[in-house]
Amino acid sequence: MTQKDPAKVKPEILASRLVAESRLFKVEQLELKFSNGELRTYERMKGSGRGAVMVVACASADEFYLVREYCAGTHDYQLGFPKGLIDPGETALEAANRELQEEIGFKANRLIELKTLALAPGYFNATMHLVLALDLAPSRLQGDEPEPLELVSWHWSQMQSLLAQVDFTEARSVAALYLARNYLDTHQDVFK
Repeated sequence: MTQKDPAKVKPEILASRLVAESRLFKVEQLELKFSNGELRTYERMKGSGRGAVMVVACASADEFYLVREYCAGTHDYQLGFPKGLIDPGETALEAANRELQEEIGFKANRLIELKTLALAPGYFNATMHLVLALDLAPSRLQGDEPEPLELVSWHWSQMQSLLAQVDFTEARSVAALYLARNYLDTHQDVFK
């Protein structure tokens, strides 16, 4: 297992300035000095620092839920796991449970954080917490979606056919699928 090198010195930030901003995005320019004296200018999307969650909600040992929703980036409908931003003051697990209730109408009585992923770390300071949700019970909260999301039930035995779906393309959802399956395979008593 590879560990972080504690001797690795981060570049010094000599200056930073906001170079572009929209309602959703901020682009920050950094003037950096590396430990070997090299100077470089980098640009990055400035994140909110709150992070986001993506939830693999298991209805049973055999079945999990997905949603199909509009994605502006691809201007298409995509199949993926429920997800959303962590609100101020929330933990990742609290946000996961809230998003489940808003997007699929269930709450989880057990939540397990699988892994925290970086999203394009060379350009974007954002994290996604992947969460496994178990022991689901009906519970609905009002969300902020512009239209109802389509709830799609899928069986673990059909995982390969999900990967072949033309509208299941989001890398975070693919990672969540594999990490959840790995967790369930190595913790077979989780549904007992």
